[in-house]
Amino acid sequence: MGNEPLLSQTQFDAFLAIALGFAFAGLIAAIYRALRHEHVQFELLLTGGGATVAAIPLLAAAGPAVIMRNTLRGRKYERRQVHFVAIATALASLWSMVIGYQLMNLLHGLTG
Repeated sequence: MGNEPLLSQTQFDAFLAIALGFAFAGLIAAIYRALRHEHVQFELLLTGGGATVAAIPLLAAAGPAVIMRNTLRGRKYERRQVHFVAIATALASLWSMVIGYQLMNLLHGLTG
């Protein structure tokens, strides 16, 4: 009970990965909205042709931001139940952690 750290290194890395993943997803979604003047939507996968193929990496990167935007809007306007919000938040957080760990590995590889 002395000078033990509040978080282990693994816990800190996971927290950092989630934060980095959400920030990156939000950045990609914001850039898309600035360029196209519309929100990123999963419906982009239904357009067909080359647009569908182009939408896959976009949605892979911006997915957590899309899930959270849809979840919070659904809670506010459609009165979705809290457990649906919790499940969507957990899914978006796990997705963000995967993105964050990949970005951390990329940054680690670039910096040596």
